[in-house]
Amino acid sequence: MAVGTAAEAAPRRRKLGTKQILTFVVGIVIVVGIFWFAIPHFADYSAVWKALRTLTPLEFWSLLAATVFNLVTYWLANQAALPGLRLRQAAVSTQTTTSVANTLPAGGAIAVGLTYAMLGSWGFTAGEATLYVGVTGIWNIFAKLALPVVALALLVITGHTYPALVGAAIIGIGVLIGAVVLLTLLFRSEAMARRVGEFVGRVVGAVKKPFRKQAPVGMGDKAVKFRRETIILVERRWLRLTWTTLLSHIALFFVLLLSLRHMGVSEQELPAVDVFAVFAFSRLLSAIPITPGGVGVIDLGYIGGLTTLAPDSGEKAAIVAAVLIFRVLTYGIQIPIGGVTYLIWRAKRSWMRDTPPPGSIAGELEAQVASPA
Repeated sequence: MAVGTAAEAAPRRRKLGTKQILTFVVGIVIVVGIFWFAIPHFADYSAVWKALRTLTPLEFWSLLAATVFNLVTYWLANQAALPGLRLRQAAVSTQTTTSVANTLPAGGAIAVGLTYAMLGSWGFTAGEATLYVGVTGIWNIFAKLALPVVALALLVITGHTYPALVGAAIIGIGVLIGAVVLLTLLFRSEAMARRVGEFVGRVVGAVKKPFRKQAPVGMGDKAVKFRRETIILVERRWLRLTWTTLLSHIALFFVLLLSLRHMGVSEQELPAVDVFAVFAFSRLLSAIPITPGGVGVIDLGYIGGLTTLAPDSGEKAAIVAAVLIFRVLTYGIQIPIGGVTYLIWRAKRSWMRDTPPPGSIAGELEAQVASPA
């Protein structure tokens, strides 16, 4: 039986509805309010600009190098989740879909559809694309849930205890335990996976019902299929998936820490362990899609957390400047890069193929069928 490509199974394009447009407008209002009213409460923009002007050429280029390294770690993590995906393709896919998710209304859903289209054009099947989206999402969510736990342990070891951070860490631990239990049940057996899938389907259906949205169908079968394919992938690449995902988060934290140090916020004024704690909880906040890419909301989370832990109020302008540099390098820069990588995808006809690429799961299955017993 022929297996359709991911492009054939990609979600159909839908026009933006009133709800999506309204959500986007509300997000814009929130972003404007944060940058116009909330952030100046911590430091005046004139003082922030003065701090930014102290950045030396060496500091600028070191930040740029750290940013490039951070981008590469994302490509490595996504490549680990899809056997047969080349690093260049991982770069094009990651940057293009990230740019879409960070800028457009309902960008996350559009980015998923674009992921199917890109992978399908390179010969990957719909099942492989679904597995890729699912596994990268799971690994990233678990990393975001685990970071506050690590941060709490580091705070306790170093004697830096903050009631607000401890409370948030306890919540994170509870959510992490719940996620581990749910995932354990999902992989325990096919029967259990089916029950978990049907339960999730009922919950989603109940949430959609007041909005007159159709409940998802076949969630039990989808959960069973996802379980089978995930086990195959994880057995081969669990270690690679884990270390590349963790490396991407560590590289992102390093850009933030380097931005603070280059803005003159020293280890004595704001220890790295405190910065990591704020980073960990802000990453957890980024899982809530209030605005595209969390713009404004996450910025405020970083600024509020870091300025609260900094004892010297005179460092607030430097902290705000550092956070803005960090967000430009890790969020803003993604948008123009994504535009370029989209054009690369459209122009690279040599990458296009109708059959599964070498090294892919579907390609290996086809080779096994074609080879004599």
